[in-house]
Amino acid sequence: MAQEIRFPKPKERGPVSIEETLHQRRSVRDYKKASLNLEEVSQLLWSASGKNLYRRTAPSAGATYPLEIYLVVGEVEGLEPGVYHYSIPRHDLKKIKEQDIRRRLCRAALEQRMIERAPLTMIIAADYGRTTGHYGQRGVRYVHMEVGHVGQNVSLQAVAMNMGTVMIGAFDDQRVKEILEIAEEPLYIIPVGKV
Repeated sequence: MAQEIRFPKPKERGPVSIEETLHQRRSVRDYKKASLNLEEVSQLLWSASGKNLYRRTAPSAGATYPLEIYLVVGEVEGLEPGVYHYSIPRHDLKKIKEQDIRRRLCRAALEQRMIERAPLTMIIAADYGRTTGHYGQRGVRYVHMEVGHVGQNVSLQAVAMNMGTVMIGAFDDQRVKEILEIAEEPLYIIPVGKV
């Protein structure tokens, strides 16, 4: 099952200005019945916290990088339904679970149906120890700031790609961890789809 998926190189220029994406940014809970492709997924993941000219697209206190990104795939061309882990340094995915878990994840998130309907959902999870080991308890605050940066990057990138998303923080943390079979603490669930 250790399937690894290499992505195309993300685009560093687009047809939409940052000002336009800020102007159009909104929470979207209803998506077209359309699949995504690998190029679109590549761009979304890179925007979240991918490598840029300096370090990454989202700032991290002390470059401790406490966040991990998981994908729940339902309808993406070139990817089987399942759960994947995003490797930021390699810009690729590794499949960690072979089944469409969107319904179970929806139930764990208080029946927020957009999770079940979205072709792709990102889960941003934190290993707090990476940051608190350096900054003590104040590191918890820094982790929360970082996840906000990542969420905003995804929101703006989605707008630039004529997609929609919404940041979900209402869910049963332990159930989400069990469904994904992860050790990190889930902070955001981010469904993404075409609008």
